[in-house]
Amino acid sequence: MSVVEIVDHPLIQHKISLLRDRNTGTKEFRDLVSEVAMLLCYEATRDLPTEEVEVETPIALARTKVLAGRKLALVPILRAGLGMVDGMLSMIPAAKVGHIGLYRNEGTLEPVEYYCKLPNDIAEREVIVLDPMLATGGSAIDAITTIKKKGAKHIKFIGLLAAPEGMKALHEAHPDVDIYVGALDERLNDKGYIVPGLGDAGDRIFGTK
Repeated sequence: MSVVEIVDHPLIQHKISLLRDRNTGTKEFRDLVSEVAMLLCYEATRDLPTEEVEVETPIALARTKVLAGRKLALVPILRAGLGMVDGMLSMIPAAKVGHIGLYRNEGTLEPVEYYCKLPNDIAEREVIVLDPMLATGGSAIDAITTIKKKGAKHIKFIGLLAAPEGMKALHEAHPDVDIYVGALDERLNDKGYIVPGLGDAGDRIFGTK
């Protein structure tokens, strides 16, 4: 059974409120995206396996736990997903990073793939797909479809905000994929943007219009 979770931790909700504010500047916005990604990573990796080891402390021998060696890969959807990578890597620095480039056809709102570079051993890794905004769900669905074609079997999605339409579409298209987002918003508008949302995440991360 896959997980679909709105992570309602107070720190995440506070930081998302700051992200929504149109007066939040580029540097602060970028820092907040990274921080929220780090907090979401904490929740999404709760099921990582551990193994017991012996560690000699300054006082005595301790039997304690470390990660059991499961290999991870982060795959941000370009370009906005890049803003989440540093926060994730601060928590799981050994993860490899792939990239998938998609842009949205303004007429059809459908995603068009223009770039894909994944770790050679992607099929052996647990993959975490990153995209701040789960709007129509089209980009996430296509990215995960591509990753599955490369052989990956264990995939999670992490986003900052989701629209109900995108959440439903992703879950229906890939019911085996765990989904973690920081907030579920009201709806999409006629241009495919999340309402109330936070604007265009890529533009706000990179200071472009």
